Amino acid sequence: MAHGHNSNEKVVFVGDTRVKKGKGFQTPPDYTSFPGKSEAFIPNFLLKEWMVGCVVLVGFLVWVIAEPPPLGYPADPTNAAFIPMPDWYFLFLYQFLKYPYVSQDYILLGTLGIPGVMFGALMLAPFLDTGKERRFYRRPIASSLMFVTLAACVYLTVVSWDHYQHMLEKNGQIPEHHERSDRVREAIENGEERPNFLKKEEAAAIIEPDDPIMGIVEAQCIGCHAADLNGGMGPALLGVGNRLTKEEIADTIMNGRNNGAMPAYKDSLSSEEIDQLAVWLSKQTQE
Repeated sequence: MAHGHNSNEKVVFVGDTRVKKGKGFQTPPDYTSFPGKSEAFIPNFLLKEWMVGCVVLVGFLVWVIAEPPPLGYPADPTNAAFIPMPDWYFLFLYQFLKYPYVSQDYILLGTLGIPGVMFGALMLAPFLDTGKERRFYRRPIASSLMFVTLAACVYLTVVSWDHYQHMLEKNGQIPEHHERSDRVREAIENGEERPNFLKKEEAAAIIEPDDPIMGIVEAQCIGCHAADLNGGMGPALLGVGNRLTKEEIADTIMNGRNNGAMPAYKDSLSSEEIDQLAVWLSKQTQE
């Protein structure tokens, strides 16, 4: 460009053929001057993709460090009240498999057929969509499929998470990461040391494990309170004798508690069995 007001000053235009070309490969400054062409995949386009990938990866790592993912209860095959949940990025597929036309007799269609078609189409997209147009509103088919897929994934994810929250509320269950947050907050408020959840505490022993009433305990209790009675979806039964009297335990067994979270056994157990179970649980004390 010309500088100043001297009309005799030499003007050099960008892209002018009079500009001397340097040695080696020269990247054209503007690819719009080459209709129907695009920049070289290697190294130009690939380098840009790598840089974008690095930025996204670093941002994702910072996000994960700042906001750790919530952890649910450990999987327990003896816990009948356990609600299995996959990682968040598989929630849409988890919800999708709940529908009858892709489950039960059609489980292979839901687990292999439809996901295989979707991922296969994604891999074949560069070979099927070979048009030069890259503006999404000029590519109605590809853009419509993309928006429909995104909308379906978001919808199924939201429905799956809402159903999980509803089941927790219905069963009176509290996710483990909520319990941990409550324990940390209580420790800080009481001026105590922050609890270390990675350190495994030695499990308390069951008092009188050979009592015949253990048959009822194994059949009715371990589904929610775990096989070692240290708690799962329900609270720990070891130490219940320190918190409740024998009469309070019997009333809880007979009539239930927390709006059905603890079911009532007055119709499934006899009065004698309830009394024996209450006596045995009242002995489960801890120092």
